[in-house]
Amino acid sequence: MEFISIKSKARTELIDITGQIQQTVTSAGVSDGLAFIYVPHTTAGLTINEGADPAVRRDIISVLNEIVPWEYDYHHLEGNSPAHIKSSLVGSGLQVIFEDRQLCLGTWQKIFFCEFDGPRNRKAWIKLL
Repeated sequence: MEFISIKSKARTELIDITGQIQQTVTSAGVSDGLAFIYVPHTTAGLTINEGADPAVRRDIISVLNEIVPWEYDYHHLEGNSPAHIKSSLVGSGLQVIFEDRQLCLGTWQKIFFCEFDGPRNRKAWIKLL
């Protein structure tokens, strides 16, 4: 298993980690397979979406903040309740096919680490099969 480090700079942000995942695949001894990417955090997640237009990331964050606002009568009061809910909605793992040591992503697709309780130092685990 491989690990990558991610440093978030804001409370909520989507960070493009496609290059780090691609580097892991490129340097591995496997040419074709499946990359499992997982974040071991309860206030972060992973998603694949358009990476060319930064407005897409802003829209995703805006809608998630509207669906799960910071100000609400949450039952658990750790101060990051919405981050736990957003993490559950987005999910903590992805699978991406790779062929000839290249991730099989669509033209505009990128892999994003979703920070919901930053800024923090985070990590993602990658397993290639």
